Amino acid sequence: MPEEGAPRPEDGEPRPEERLERAVRAAEQALIEYEIAVETFRVEVENFSRLHHQRLGPMYTRLDELDAQIAEARAARSGDPEDRRKADEARARVMPMPAVEELFHGWMDGDGLFPEAAAMLTDQPVRPPQRVRPSDEARKLYRELARKAHPDLAQDETERARREEFITRVNAAYGRGDEPLLRELAEEWEAGPKPAEQGPSESEELYARLEWLAQRKELLTVVARELEESAIGAMLRLAPDDPDRLLEEIAEQLLAQVAERERELAELQGQ
Repeated sequence: MPEEGAPRPEDGEPRPEERLERAVRAAEQALIEYEIAVETFRVEVENFSRLHHQRLGPMYTRLDELDAQIAEARAARSGDPEDRRKADEARARVMPMPAVEELFHGWMDGDGLFPEAAAMLTDQPVRPPQRVRPSDEARKLYRELARKAHPDLAQDETERARREEFITRVNAAYGRGDEPLLRELAEEWEAGPKPAEQGPSESEELYARLEWLAQRKELLTVVARELEESAIGAMLRLAPDDPDRLLEEIAEQLLAQVAERERELAELQGQ
């Protein structure tokens, strides 16, 4: 029995370790939700960047070439050294012809040219890169799997390794927008071994856990900021619900600039 006069805990009041455990669980769930949001935005930025390059890259290249030709025409007409310098700078900005080894980098495997490369060299139609935008159902499946199987929910190293291997496959399937595979992975997880319930941790371990979660959140914040402040991320934020329309608007603007440059070049060349 406690000594007379000794402090007695109130009935029903949780131990300090229990309150700390709840704080750790809440921080873990918050971190997982944040990681899901960052990864989803990263996939969107990557896919939009691929589509942007595919559709608008040739227009930017054409504009650079026209700028170089306009500067060269002005220099030829004026004979001014300053105009010549500007023409040289404009020409230097035009993407140079790649060397042979650069031209074929990533186009060959052990059996020779990839189909896309062979089509390019034989003037056959080249299939554009597959456009990937995960469906709403794929997003839902990914979020559910990330919440259930996230490695940060494991304390045991064996269980953490199992979760890391599994979540790597989940991320790869989500990055490809592979909804059927995500369904298979969801079934696999439900059929897999369940992690054992973890007993209360010592206060020192829980404090260390909270510190690690805070550091992880800071790292993710840096990643999210870099994505948001990137050129593609800033463009995507302008039209998050209709990025296709944004690309169309940019394409229209670039086409107008190309036409304007072509008119200016024709005037300089006396055509």
